[in-house]
Amino acid sequence: MAMASWASHSFFLVVFCLVSLALTGIHAEESESKEFVLTLDRSNFSDTVSKHDFIVVEFYSPTCGHCKKLAPEYEKAASILSINDPPLVLAKVDAIEEVNKGLASEYGVQGYPTIKILRNGAKTVREYNGPREADGIVAYVKRQSGPASVEVKTVEDASSFTSDNKIVIVGVFPKFSGEEFENFTAVAEKLRSDYEFGHTMDAKLLPRGESSVTGPVIRLLKPFDELFVDFKDFHTDAVEKFIEDSSLPIVAEYNTDPNNQRFLIKIFNNPNAKAMLFLNFSEVGDAFRPKYHEVAEKYRSEGISFLMGDLETVKGAFQYFGIKEDQVPVIIIHTNDGKKYVKPSLKPEHIEDWVKEFKDGKLLPFIRSEPIPEQNNEPVKDVVADSLQDMFLNSGKNVLLEFYAPWCKHCKDLAPILDEVAVSYESDPDVMIAKIDATANDIPSDFEVKWFPTIYFKSKSGNFLLYDEDRSKERFVAFIEKNRDKTDKQADKPIDKQDSAKDEL
Repeated sequence: MAMASWASHSFFLVVFCLVSLALTGIHAEESESKEFVLTLDRSNFSDTVSKHDFIVVEFYSPTCGHCKKLAPEYEKAASILSINDPPLVLAKVDAIEEVNKGLASEYGVQGYPTIKILRNGAKTVREYNGPREADGIVAYVKRQSGPASVEVKTVEDASSFTSDNKIVIVGVFPKFSGEEFENFTAVAEKLRSDYEFGHTMDAKLLPRGESSVTGPVIRLLKPFDELFVDFKDFHTDAVEKFIEDSSLPIVAEYNTDPNNQRFLIKIFNNPNAKAMLFLNFSEVGDAFRPKYHEVAEKYRSEGISFLMGDLETVKGAFQYFGIKEDQVPVIIIHTNDGKKYVKPSLKPEHIEDWVKEFKDGKLLPFIRSEPIPEQNNEPVKDVVADSLQDMFLNSGKNVLLEFYAPWCKHCKDLAPILDEVAVSYESDPDVMIAKIDATANDIPSDFEVKWFPTIYFKSKSGNFLLYDEDRSKERFVAFIEKNRDKTDKQADKPIDKQDSAKDEL
């Protein structure tokens, strides 16, 4: 809000520079009270977006830290865009508010903040994939509100268009008509949230590539690898694939550079296996880079994306993958089904052989596991990755298993309740209550653990259920009794009836 006030106040100072200080103060107070971001909900959403050919909508949660950080930048951007010609509108929706939950679902909101660009009365919806600070939001929204592809007429146009360390796609055409041009503009409209598009009749204006071509040709300019790539297949599917494939580095780097984040997001969202090389750049980086790049270029078209990271910037990943710093240089291949293949103490000359063994199915996956406990006498049993098969899948018992994180408050609150449930079943040999630290053990892909705690129940006969009921002792007991496989008459009787009655009182 303070940012928005500053922008408005500066505007008033320019216009009313001869007005008294008192009057200026009044205007300042008014600008502080004005909100430039529209607040929408189910009652006014449809009516508002139907009146705009272009509107940006943020779906947020009031408790989300990222949303709180974005809020002043979003408001400042809205104040600047409100005096654009024509004005451009930013809006927000509290997606947690009960009345708006269905609305957020309709727009595919799964996390916060989610920002959507709505065009033509919401007939066209695209993701906002731009910056999260005010100046960047303003520039991105202005660009998105204009044509999907801009004409490059001069060297100055081209210089401005291709600067700032970014990827741009330019179509070179003898004329701005025909099937090739129409297909190019259609792809530009579809992918405009992710890339910048331009078109020209003169390739000499472009900073890289053959200048004598007359087209039709698509030239992708980028600040890495081969710097530009030309493409002449104008079928829309082929153009899209060309852009997606060519706009990623052959080897992407883990680091704190914001320009790299878009590459990492795309890589981790694609279906490829991810090969990740972790090493100490200052010690062995020069020895590994050329060989790793060579292997990546050879295998990138075979369903593998390649990344590398310096020891100092990837320590968090070490904990996730269950590896130690003394294992570097280490390469990990992580597949979409959750399997990991690890080669520690790697040498440059062994990179290609190891990747080839993975492609040929000759490697065994690595499973991160805590040690199997020597003593496991507590009511709630400890399960680790190496004991998951025997203690849960093949235990011959009805098992309630909690996937938890040691730092999770909800898990800490649940712990004494599960202890009570486990004590209730101590004399029942057919029931076991157990827990596994999902941050220290690899979880098989059979289990979907998206939050903590996640609780599964497996009956003796192998029936799997996800527990999503109230987390009270009574509800856990009722759930277990309803879904367990009962083998004797005692199992049909309510257990711990006296204690349960006391709890209810």
